[in-house]
Amino acid sequence: MFKRESLVMAAKKTTTPASLSTLRERMRRLGNPDAARGALRFFKTGPGQYGEGDVFLGLSAKAMHALSKEFRTLPLAQVKELLQSAIHDERGVALLILVRAFEKAGKPAQKQLFDFYLAHTDHINNWDLVDCSAPYIVGEYLLGRGRQRLRRLAKSKSVWERRIAMVATLRFIRAGEVADSLAIAEMLLDDEHDLIHKAAGWMLREVGKRDTPALMRFLEKHRLNMPRTMLRYAIERFPPKMRQRFLAKD
Repeated sequence: MFKRESLVMAAKKTTTPASLSTLRERMRRLGNPDAARGALRFFKTGPGQYGEGDVFLGLSAKAMHALSKEFRTLPLAQVKELLQSAIHDERGVALLILVRAFEKAGKPAQKQLFDFYLAHTDHINNWDLVDCSAPYIVGEYLLGRGRQRLRRLAKSKSVWERRIAMVATLRFIRAGEVADSLAIAEMLLDDEHDLIHKAAGWMLREVGKRDTPALMRFLEKHRLNMPRTMLRYAIERFPPKMRQRFLAKD
């Protein structure tokens, strides 16, 4: 059993030098074995499931964010080691540290972090790891730049790279740009993975918050050939009668 440590106590240790060994020790103290067991089911770690074999410490999202703030100056080489960990929580904290580093970095360093992120997508291998990082690194970096890299990711054999391509567009949507979200969702209409259906539906729903006519045009064109999960997510905020109309199969 891991000895648990309160977040208040953790927050007070701000003078601890940033080091990987110290961070890992803190993570184990904050771990919750009951939450870790629950995460095994929640993140589908059984044989043949998308998270097969993953390992958890059972950290809360609040604890992971607090640690990423405290250890935001961790050297990139140590962040890389953390990201390559077999432990899900360690990969999550590594990505949150990268997000914080990206926020503070100048343009040359942002390019380095963007390239680093995309060079290590094999370790960004669950939906929460993608969602906490892709908009804030990939989306942020590509805002105001060419988006061809996203198209390549959307065509990847890796479900996680395809999800990165889709979820990264959240940053564009928040900047009032919806075209890339719609284009990548269209590219993924025939995707076989439920996690892609959910991600695309989520982004379409976000498009609707910014540009309802654009979402309506997309749905009118594709509603009959969209995966049902994608469609249901996209129309979640619609009034009941409108949802029924879009869900009708004729």
